Amino acid sequence: MTRDRPLLGMGLMLGFCVTAPLIDVFSKLAVATLPVGEVTAARFLVQALALVPVVLLMRPGLRLPPGVLRVVALRAAFVSASTFSFISAIRQMPLADALAIAFVEPFIILLWGRFFFQEPVGRRRLVASIIGFAGVLLVIQPSFQRFGAVALWPLGTAASFAAYMLVTRRLSGRMHPVAMHFHTSWIAALICVTPLALIGTGDFAAGMPGGHVWLWLAGVGLASTFSHMLMTYAFANAATTVLAPLHYLELVSATAFGWLIWRDFPNPLAWAGIAVVIGSGLYIIHREVLAHRRAAPQEAARPSAARP
Repeated sequence: MTRDRPLLGMGLMLGFCVTAPLIDVFSKLAVATLPVGEVTAARFLVQALALVPVVLLMRPGLRLPPGVLRVVALRAAFVSASTFSFISAIRQMPLADALAIAFVEPFIILLWGRFFFQEPVGRRRLVASIIGFAGVLLVIQPSFQRFGAVALWPLGTAASFAAYMLVTRRLSGRMHPVAMHFHTSWIAALICVTPLALIGTGDFAAGMPGGHVWLWLAGVGLASTFSHMLMTYAFANAATTVLAPLHYLELVSATAFGWLIWRDFPNPLAWAGIAVVIGSGLYIIHREVLAHRRAAPQEAARPSAARP
């Protein structure tokens, strides 16, 4: 699919930034009465069921290429860990604070790409990553004083989601996005249900939700399905460098939801950290754009015989 409709892509990405925090809103409401493991499992169970009509309508082809099942299972494991970590955090923390800490994920991807995959990363981007980590610490410090070790859960979210994104890169081009989401969903559901059946206590206790809690669980899965489909098609219509800066608007909508429902609002030190994280992230995106522009003429200068 060509990326020649940037306004459509930006509109879809804005839709993602508004709807994605609803995953966290419904999760926070549900986890007030249910264990973290059960809410996590519900997200992927509902998500898999919600994708069934999409699969039937679009018929993307569900057959997995050779060797891909293990990679999809790894992707499902990482997104399950990311979800479990974040729900564990927002059970006690405000949405905006937890999300601000989790936004360290782009810096983790950058550093992992540099040190484990030998991807070229300039000195300025490395410095910006370090500054971004410092901004996260500004958010963690008051949260740690107030909530203790719970404030570290979003770091687990960031690390897991960074690994999830790296695996997604590997799968890109080998599977239809809808098929990828569907297979990831049912495998993640299986991963999450297993400890509920085997452990059955603590965060992995399994019980029967009651009353309106069913609505919260349904909301988690439906918001996840809808928002991530918006993001998928946003990236299909516009370049990453165009859309990436918009992702930080998710902090704005998360803050708005947190204030409207729970009257939570970040303190001045947390806002300072959020500003540092966003500033560092935008600078890294700017450097990525410059690197892409410099590489473009070199790609165009390659011998035409090398092209199909």
